[in-house]
Amino acid sequence: MSMPAPAPPPPAGLQRIVAASLIGTTVEWYDFFLYGSAAALVFNKLFFPGSDPLVGTLLSFLTYAVGFAARPLGALVFGHYGDRLGRKKLLVLSLLMMGGATFAIGLLPTHATVGSAAPVLLTVLRLIQGFALGGEWGGAVLLVSEHGDARRRGFWASWPQTGAPAGQLLATGVLSVMTAVLSDAAFTSWGWRVPFLLSGVLVVVGLWVRLSVDESPVFKAALAGAEERRAEGAAAEKLPLVAVLVHHWRDVLIAMGARMAENISYYVITAFVLVYATAHTGLSQQTALNAVLIASALHFAVIPAWGALSDRIGRRPVYLLGAVGVAVWAFPFFALVDSHRFGLLLLAVSVGLVFHGAMYAPQAAFFAEMFATRMRYSGASIGAQFSSVAAGAPAPLIATALLADFDSPAPIALYVIAAALLTLLAVGVARETRSRDLTAVDGTVTAGALRATGTGAGAAEGGSSAAVPS
Repeated sequence: MSMPAPAPPPPAGLQRIVAASLIGTTVEWYDFFLYGSAAALVFNKLFFPGSDPLVGTLLSFLTYAVGFAARPLGALVFGHYGDRLGRKKLLVLSLLMMGGATFAIGLLPTHATVGSAAPVLLTVLRLIQGFALGGEWGGAVLLVSEHGDARRRGFWASWPQTGAPAGQLLATGVLSVMTAVLSDAAFTSWGWRVPFLLSGVLVVVGLWVRLSVDESPVFKAALAGAEERRAEGAAAEKLPLVAVLVHHWRDVLIAMGARMAENISYYVITAFVLVYATAHTGLSQQTALNAVLIASALHFAVIPAWGALSDRIGRRPVYLLGAVGVAVWAFPFFALVDSHRFGLLLLAVSVGLVFHGAMYAPQAAFFAEMFATRMRYSGASIGAQFSSVAAGAPAPLIATALLADFDSPAPIALYVIAAALLTLLAVGVARETRSRDLTAVDGTVTAGALRATGTGAGAAEGGSSAAVPS
């Protein structure tokens, strides 16, 4: 039984939904990236003293990677309940968990005060951050994807994706101001705490906006259909995780592969570059932070443009362009950073993030369109977050270890290129999803969806062949 597609909300309503998702994801990514920047700049000194500086940085990045390890668990738990209870409730919970953990990091005693308990507490709070973020991403992009106009889904769904550069911009900006106005001693002593404590204010703002929006109409229609089938005596639905693994295992693997280049390149460009520019090339912390700050603003601007382009030519072509771009840019990136000139450092980071945006922008709609409604939160979250354990989690750690072993950026560039090849393979074998109807029972493209998007019959080949309840 195929349910009629719910009418899209008026522009003002859609804009409010986009704003709610964007503000929430911005707060979540601010919290997550703030930790990454602090891990590169001060945590090695405050929580892992007595080590060689580069070894201390490795240990600091290890706690950074722990957050990624918790993201798959968050994806499983939030995905399950998000597909059963709705997107909105779980998004509010994820925001509270992330903000609370970040605020608590700002209050943590250091190794000098409580000894080995300090890094243990830091690791526990990082685990909570990762768990919350594992559930945040899927719900935020689905809330917009399932509300918006199908013909512009790539554009609208890309706005929650701008929460990543916005959070990076905000986190790096606050750290940049603190390092600019404080001495190194003052920043290391107490100044680093201020950005973490500011998270409390951001969470209040995010909750106020997020609580003002309604649940996804696509989810409500699917839930009503499931209840109707249950009342008619139909068999009980499979658990979302089981349904995903039975009907969408191929899509999960594609999503995981698609994330490899996107995830690895991002953390090399924005997190590891702080270590490389300061420890290897001798640039100041302020210079490196400023480059990431300005480039993140450009990243924010290009993501909606890439999303809009994916509505015109498809998700796959834009994604493939980004993967090729980061591969080609890998060696020039480090050559420009090695120039010791701010302008060339800025160019290196900016171009890298533009290519990253070509992957990140269509990703939200691309992943949402792969899965049926009653398992979409689980499927999109699992595909996105399980890959983070192998991609984003160890990326700064691997890059730092390669630099320590080879004292050269060449192995790091090859590491990024290898990730890009995996992504090219995954996206290359994927079906185009641009014309899919999110309300279709089996996830295929309906005739009405084809007429609405103005595409030909050939687009229907991109539909899923698995008949699963929406």
